[in-house]
Amino acid sequence: MAQRRASTKGFKRTSSLLGDRIRTASESRGFAQSRLLTHWAEIAGPSVAEIARPVEVSYTRGGMGATLTLLTTGAQATMLEMQKEQIRAKVNAVYGYNAIARVRITQTAPTGFAEGQVAFAARKADTAPARLDPKDVAQALQTVAPVADDGLRQALERLGTNILTRKTHP
Repeated sequence: MAQRRASTKGFKRTSSLLGDRIRTASESRGFAQSRLLTHWAEIAGPSVAEIARPVEVSYTRGGMGATLTLLTTGAQATMLEMQKEQIRAKVNAVYGYNAIARVRITQTAPTGFAEGQVAFAARKADTAPARLDPKDVAQALQTVAPVADDGLRQALERLGTNILTRKTHP
């Protein structure tokens, strides 16, 4: 029986080389689950991830739950304040138990001005027009054609176009 040759030819995946270093760095900030850092947009949701990011998980001496510190800009702090419980529930779902007891929101970097500058990606506007199926557009125009009032017919045409755009472009 011929011996199987390794297909990697001595190369290793980057994740296996950097896994220990990433875990050590994230644990120094209190992140037992590095997924909280790497998959923040999936955990918190895109709307929260655009305006905030986790910077620290601090544990109390009594061990009665941790505090998750989120960094945000001043204008977004009130929006996050209202969503604290939802964020806490989502993060605890990642941990699998009630690990996070409190969510703290900070508007400045806890590590200093140079190290923790906020660099959140702004939501990019969708500039590409939605492509409409000509068959659907023709059906919408045919549906509103019997309407005698021009203003109402045009409003219905715009409504139909908006509905078709939503259907093809969620």
